[in-house]
Amino acid sequence: MRETSRARYGCAMRDEARILSVSELTSIVKEIIEGSLPLVTVEGEVTNCRPASSGHLYFSLKDRSAVIQAVMFRYRNRGLGFEPEDGMLVRATGAITVYAARGQYQILVERLEKAGIGDILALLEERKRRLAAEGLFDETRKRSIPRFPERVVVITSPTGAAIQDILNILERRNSGIDVLILPAAVQGETAPLELLKQIERANRYHLGDVIIIGRGGGSIEDLLAFSDEKLVRAVATSKIPVISAVGHEIDWALTDFAADLRAPTPSAAAELVSESRAGLAREVAQLAGELETVIHSRINQARLVLSRFEPASVEGRFMKILVPSLRRFDDAKEGLLRGLTDSVALRRHRLELALGSLEASSPEAVLARGFTVVRNAKTGRAVRAINELSQGDMLDIKFSRGGASARVEELRE
Repeated sequence: MRETSRARYGCAMRDEARILSVSELTSIVKEIIEGSLPLVTVEGEVTNCRPASSGHLYFSLKDRSAVIQAVMFRYRNRGLGFEPEDGMLVRATGAITVYAARGQYQILVERLEKAGIGDILALLEERKRRLAAEGLFDETRKRSIPRFPERVVVITSPTGAAIQDILNILERRNSGIDVLILPAAVQGETAPLELLKQIERANRYHLGDVIIIGRGGGSIEDLLAFSDEKLVRAVATSKIPVISAVGHEIDWALTDFAADLRAPTPSAAAELVSESRAGLAREVAQLAGELETVIHSRINQARLVLSRFEPASVEGRFMKILVPSLRRFDDAKEGLLRGLTDSVALRRHRLELALGSLEASSPEAVLARGFTVVRNAKTGRAVRAINELSQGDMLDIKFSRGGASARVEELRE
């Protein structure tokens, strides 16, 4: 407390006869409070939040026992990364002032941030990285959602707006789908365990063809149950395909990554599991039209093909095919005959030449030219050299006409 404030306050207490005006008293209180408290950070829940048309933000901060007014001027709230709303837990840093016109103290907020959000986000990011490293979020693990499920299991609060939205959409789009509601708390300490038990129950007894698990929107603290590690693992290993529908489109929870499909809202999840009857009727009508078109096209093609098999048309096409073949056959036959004739003539000429050569080189022809054949009378072998004979050997001599015998009387080199 500054010295001037103490002095004025002391004088007012000692001078019991002096009567203070409201403005004087308020001024003393203002000077005491503003002079005593430096910049402070206050944590509390936002209430009565009302943005002004000027851009200033007016709200109150409360806890279980007290309330303090707060104001954040336009030039301060331009950089806010979120929109304050009632029920949000925040930390406000600023100076304490007294608003004399109303006789109340308030905090002039210079900086505003969500309380605990940084720690929660860090925790969720770490958990997300760890589970992703284990492969729980891999696309290869995810299964397709059945297009025409007979029964849909909905795990959510039975009193929340989300279940009403789901039921209304299913009734409007396809009332033939059975809906089984497995009630569970969707926020608070017991929520993760209740959600986990219902997931396990649905799988143990195979209660449906697809599971929708989720809730309506809320703060990041409200959605924490759907990022519980055990629940995320149960969603990832569920034998029944799971659709995670947590909060609004901008909200997220770890079940969104582990589920087979993420829906931006519970209403969107209901639309994903229910084909619209009107949409199905349009699709059937479209397919029927396409099928009729294809059938007519095939019939016309068949008629066109069959028209080619009329007698005159068949004969004409047959002759177009047959005549070139017959012509090629005749040409081939003539070519073959010419080839055979030429080949026979060539071989006959070669044979005649061979016979002439053979006759010219035959022994008879050689003898006719004055040569003789001398053989050893004893061995019958032709004598080619003088060393094959001995004196006194008998010889057979063959002439072109006739023959003679002789004895070797003398050998000459």
